[in-house]
This record gives sequence, structure tokens and C-alpha cells, in this order.
Amino acid sequence: MKENRMAQGHAAGNTRDVNSKKVFRDPILCSQFLRDNVNIPVLKNIHPEDIEDVTERYQTYLGVEFQSDTVKKIRIRDDGKEREETLYLISLIEHKSDVDYNVAMQILKYMICIWDVYGKEQERNKPGVTKRKYFKYPPILPVVYYEGAGSWTADMHFRDRIYTADTYDDYLPDFTYKVVRNYDYTNEELLARGDEISLIMMLNKIQNAEEFRELCEFPPDEMNQILENTSPSIRGTIGDVVYSLMMKMRIPVEEANQYAEMVEEGRMGYLFENFDFNMPEDEHEAWIKHIKERAKVLRAEKEARIAEEKAEAAKQKAEEAEQKAEEAEQKAEEAEQKAEEAEQKAIKSIISLSKRLKGTKEGAMSELMEGYGLSAPEAEKYVEHYW
Repeated sequence: MKENRMAQGHAAGNTRDVNSKKVFRDPILCSQFLRDNVNIPVLKNIHPEDIEDVTERYQTYLGVEFQSDTVKKIRIRDDGKEREETLYLISLIEHKSDVDYNVAMQILKYMICIWDVYGKEQERNKPGVTKRKYFKYPPILPVVYYEGAGSWTADMHFRDRIYTADTYDDYLPDFTYKVVRNYDYTNEELLARGDEISLIMMLNKIQNAEEFRELCEFPPDEMNQILENTSPSIRGTIGDVVYSLMMKMRIPVEEANQYAEMVEEGRMGYLFENFDFNMPEDEHEAWIKHIKERAKVLRAEKEARIAEEKAEAAKQKAEEAEQKAEEAEQKAEEAEQKAEEAEQKAIKSIISLSKRLKGTKEGAMSELMEGYGLSAPEAEKYVEHYW
């Protein structure tokens, strides 16, 4: 993660594009987004494994103009039916202060492309199927994710992009689309959802220093709790969003990466702890100096934590080595005891056999001295004991 961010450097103009696209391509974050923001009952129980990213298939046809958008193929499971249905999700990402008024036409291009590819795929499986009366094309859900602070003022219906549409009312296609606007939700509402996509939406709302301050006033434990069971890949995505926010604020790359790493470690709630938010906004040099000092503290804390973890690991290894040594010593003692017991048993057997065969004690002693290297007194002691 760090190497990728450092390679981006100060290319802040593209950073948010990359992160937003990455967010919607993640099936976990995408499923959370649909459950939280799209009021369609069948999407309330959508699972990450039901979502397949098919963006590249359509961008090949549509070109670079659509590089920041994503297309999902979603499997809809209806518990009341045996069959499964397919839904296509088009997610357009708008994070400019100016609204894109051609969104409806962009969505139409996606729709035509998706249905065209779908029809060709079905024809390959069953020639002539698209000409049958029963054949149906899959539904498409277009969503615009809008991060701008201003209202979304673009026409919500496609026909409104066509002049004199009323004259040709019966001959024009029409559809609407869903707009999910970050600023339609308060930070309290987003945080109450308790999922990662809402945390990202909170970060993407930040447009100025005041909004930055408001985010940092939330209890740290609430944000850390969201990251507690989050996968490393999603933590990395949230870290990238924080990094791009730092780039937008013109924070030096090294310090920005320091804060992103804290998120990846699951400590986002303490990210801006002890910041001096009374500093005037126009004193940017002082602001950067303050952040650099704070980053030094974070680095020192991290280094101390790593050193402590290494010391604890070394201590644990030493304890494990000591325990293994004790176990080995115990096993050696047990082996020695078993060897002594086996020898005693063998000596007893020799003496008993000699007695059964009407042998003499002297003969038994001779066997023990020769077979086990015992001295005469030792052999005599065993014979007297077991005879």
C-alpha cells in the first residue's frame, strides 16, 4: 500500500478518482452501499459473493471517457422462487463541484452496451432466442454517487435532455436514475450505520477545514470499532481515501502516508488526536509544520510499539525455548528410566530362566557379567534378589 501511494506522489487530481473506483469495485463495500442507500427490498439482503465486477468488459466498448465508472453484475436470490435473477448496476462517480449534466446520456450508452452484450451472449448459447416472445433483457439500476457539496441539479429523466420532447412523447425512451449524495446524510447518520462504506462517505464529504474538524470530534472508539473486524484490503482502501484527503489539503507525502498507515493498523479513531484546530486556516505553513510534528509523534509511537512487540516476541520465544528444553530434559529422564526398567526386566528374565533350567547361581552370575558388563558383586546382588 505504502509503495503505491508514494509512487502517486502529489498527483492529488487523480487520487480521489482512483479511490472511488476502487471502493465500488470491492464487493463488500458495494454490497454495503446498496443496502444502505438504495431502497429496493431485494437489495437489502445482498451478499458480496452475489456481486461480480464486469467493468472492463464494457469499458472496452465505451473507451476512456468512462474509466472512473463501474459496472456490476448482481445475482438476485428470491427465497420465494426457485429461479435466480440478474441485475446490472451502473455506478457513475461524480466528485466535481460542477454537476455533469450529460449523465443521463452516459447512462443510456451503458444500458445499450450491456443489453447488446447480453443479447449476443444468449444468442451464442441458443441461436435465435432474442427474437422469441418470451425473451427478456435484464434490469439495469443506474446510480450516481455524488460527493459534491452543491445540490444535484442535472435532469433526473433522460427525456428532459431531448428538446421538444413533449412533441415526440410516444417515440422517445425514458428512464431515471438514483443519486446518492454524501451531503444528504449527517456524519451522525453515517456513523450510526457502523459499516466501512459509511466511514468512507464521511471522509469523502470533507471539503474544507471546518468539516475536517467536525469529523475529528467524533469519539475515536466508534470509528475504531468499525475497523475492528475489517479485512486488510478494505483497511487499505480506507487508508488510500485518507491519503488522498491529505493530498487535497497539500500535506507532504511522507506525513500523509503516516496517517494512512494508522488507518491500515485499525487506529483511525486516534488519527488526529491532540490536533490544534484553533490554528487559522490561512496559515498553511504553520498547519503543515503542526502536522509534521504530529507525524513525528505518531512515528515515535509506532516505533515504540514495534520495539515493544519485538521484545514481547523475543521473550515469548525465550520462554518457548526454555519450555522445550524442560520438555526435552523430561523426555530424556523418562527414556533413561524406561531403559533402566527394561534392563531390570531383562536381568530378571535371565535369572528366572537359569533357575527354571536347573542352572546354578554361579552360571547366572556369569551370564549377567558377560551380557551386561556387571561386576561380580553387582551380578551376585541381582541373583540373590531375583533367585
